[in-house]
Amino acid sequence: MKFYELMPEITGEEMVFVQTLTSTYSDEKLKMFATVYRARRRDPQMILLVTLLGFLGAAGVHRILLNQIGMGILYFFTAGFCLIGTIVDLINYQQLTFTYNRQAAIEISSMLSSTN
Repeated sequence: MKFYELMPEITGEEMVFVQTLTSTYSDEKLKMFATVYRARRRDPQMILLVTLLGFLGAAGVHRILLNQIGMGILYFFTAGFCLIGTIVDLINYQQLTFTYNRQAAIEISSMLSSTN
């Protein structure tokens, strides 16, 4: 079974990374990985929308969703570094999301490897 059959919403660089990471998995282990990964994964479009909230006074929420709590609090109290940080994050939202998702995939993979 191919991973893209289990999670068709994943595309591009993320799909290549996850397929490489799970290339040796059995079908059962692949299904388990996909279930856990789907629950932890962040959608880039959702991060983009939450980043846009920074212009309405809720700067930093996207960083908190990406497990960057310190940066999220800093963004909140500095209005997203006077909106400059928010603008930069709007440009780089896909890379921020991919970094989070890549780390989540690695953690899930190591968790599954340690249970065997």
